[in-house]
Amino acid sequence: MKLLILRTNIKTQSHVDHVKVLLNNLPAVNRWSVDTEDIDNVLRIEAKDQANELELMHLIRTQGYICEDLPDCLPTERITLV
Repeated sequence: MKLLILRTNIKTQSHVDHVKVLLNNLPAVNRWSVDTEDIDNVLRIEAKDQANELELMHLIRTQGYICEDLPDCLPTERITLV
């Protein structure tokens, strides 16, 4: 099983309902959720091993949403103390 963690602009329940139709009908997707409270509107997808991450991201994009990898860690600003 693969766990995909993606940054999106799926911000409202209406947006979630829109992608629900798509994701619920994909055999490669076991479970999914969107955290609309998170600043990155994180879409988590539990998918079968044969699922293609780029294809899943493309499908979300074709519905008019931003969908991209969420980096494991965000760059931090380097502060020099004087």
